[in-house]
Amino acid sequence: MTGHTLRLLRAGIWRSSVEWWSYRSFVITLVAGQTVTPLLGLFVWSSAVPGSSGITTYYVVLLAVQLVTVSFEHHTLANAIYGGEFAAELVKPRPVVLDLLATNLALRFWHLLFGLPVIVIVGLFAGVSLRGADLLLAVPAVVLAAALRFVFTYTLALSAVWMQRAHGVVGVGETLIFLLGGSAAPLTYLVGPLREIGAVLPFWSMLGAPAEVAAGNIREPLQLYATQAGWLVAFIVIAVVVWRRAVRRFTAFGG
Repeated sequence: MTGHTLRLLRAGIWRSSVEWWSYRSFVITLVAGQTVTPLLGLFVWSSAVPGSSGITTYYVVLLAVQLVTVSFEHHTLANAIYGGEFAAELVKPRPVVLDLLATNLALRFWHLLFGLPVIVIVGLFAGVSLRGADLLLAVPAVVLAAALRFVFTYTLALSAVWMQRAHGVVGVGETLIFLLGGSAAPLTYLVGPLREIGAVLPFWSMLGAPAEVAAGNIREPLQLYATQAGWLVAFIVIAVVVWRRAVRRFTAFGG
């Protein structure tokens, strides 16, 4: 990014953060919704594997990862396409993705801030203990997961140009992340073939992988970083192709 682009992004993040603060009651309901799945997984797997500190640590960390990687482009982008605001965005002298990214980062900030008390309380009750070294190793994995999930959701949300069910398309993607991303079941507890397949799919890279690193289950994550980076490049290429076709279709039909 150029210096000018970074300044626009910072201004967008600030503007969006202030805007979403005025809707903080709604954001809190969004945060509550995002905490359900990790907490349910914690309850179910703690009952299935009683006394396992690895399970409790994993799901508490997964809760934090969920809050900092969540994406709502099916609302911000798809709704703008349906409502007609997308046409105005196309003629502005800046990339459309900048405002979407700024909103994404602002929402993730508020999700983490409002969700932090839940993370701390659950962690204390569960007796979670984390190593500083593992948390540092998890930082690149979290950043790559957050970027990957944004590009993935953004690409799916562009389906709004072709159909009226973009929310359903993104919902399918979210279901795949839940089932294969380490939320329904930690990857380390799956049998060999399933674990190996899950490790190379992009869904685990979006959610469960950073949690595994932070929980201390992966001590040498270089291969994981490479897998995440590879999927990120692949999804960026796909996003660019889909974006160009979406803009051509949108303008051709009088958007």
